[in-house]
Amino acid sequence: MPAAPRTARAATARGKARPSPTVEALRQTRAAHANELAEDYVEAIAALALRCGEARLVDLAHELGVTHVTVHRAILRLSRAGLVTSEPYRAIFLTEKGRTLAEECRRRHETVFAFLCSLGVPEAVARRDAEGIEHHVSPETLAAFTRRLPKG
Repeated sequence: MPAAPRTARAATARGKARPSPTVEALRQTRAAHANELAEDYVEAIAALALRCGEARLVDLAHELGVTHVTVHRAILRLSRAGLVTSEPYRAIFLTEKGRTLAEECRRRHETVFAFLCSLGVPEAVARRDAEGIEHHVSPETLAAFTRRLPKG
């Protein structure tokens, strides 16, 4: 008696079949969402340090519109990830890894913002949209944006 045909789901569970493009896209989106919070925090810490000389928990809470408890928990996670260092009642500092991530985020944001503006999107809208798109844009799409931006 022949074996029953395997379903795509069962084969995928055993690693035999490739996930559909939709599944892969959703996986990438979930990964981007997971990184989004860390990226927002390192960007905000870098901006505060540049503007104020340091990033304090209370200032970060104000900058991000969240409670100090939320910031405290996030800083603990970022510290475990090697992105920041901090001590109680002291400023929050980006590690080299955190500074690198903040710079990458800033460049992505500026590229997306400039690209949207080049399409005629009003600056306020482009700024808001770039904030979300920057976390999800692929390197390939970002490179295409850069190629299409006016030179100069």
